Amino acid sequence: MATAADPGETRISVWLAARPAAPARRRSEAPSGLDRERITAATVRLLDADGLARFSMRRLAAGLGVTAMSLYWYVETKQDLLELALDSALGELRPPPVEGGGAGWPARLQALARGYRRVLADHPWVAPLTAAFPNIGPHARAFDAALQRLLDAAGLADGARTGAHLAVSQFLHGCGSTVRRAPEGDFCLALDVLIAGIEAKASARTA
Repeated sequence: MATAADPGETRISVWLAARPAAPARRRSEAPSGLDRERITAATVRLLDADGLARFSMRRLAAGLGVTAMSLYWYVETKQDLLELALDSALGELRPPPVEGGGAGWPARLQALARGYRRVLADHPWVAPLTAAFPNIGPHARAFDAALQRLLDAAGLADGARTGAHLAVSQFLHGCGSTVRRAPEGDFCLALDVLIAGIEAKASARTA
């Protein structure tokens, strides 16, 4: 899947691009104490502290105490690293259990949506990156799978389930630009209206 990294530039998602192994001789020259996970965690911290507009590989390298070129042993581009950071932040979500622990699908969907909103509030840079990148990392896929399971539990017909998935996804992604301005109560009210619509659609099918 190709995605626009910058105007006029097309790139392949980091989750789809093959990573050629470095020659054995050069692997020994890689900076010690670094790995993708540590670099990604540092990226999340720097984005939280300084924001997306001020993020640079040079600033990240300075925080890690290495040269900027050292980072390119582990990622091809800055955009690759931003994709990794995006999925790392989404890893803070805890999808509801499949069986629900006694809670019905509406309550589980509310919990999943509120968790997503918290991620957007804690990491303001997540929303613009979600719009910029294909968002197909493992944590993003786990979130989408959890949403699909909840809509399956609602008992919607195939076409209605597709529409409900699109509605919920767009609702959550659209919250990114307003999450810090809109009170949580307003968010929950809008979510209740959305869930009521899904319930009505499911009830109409079984009537």
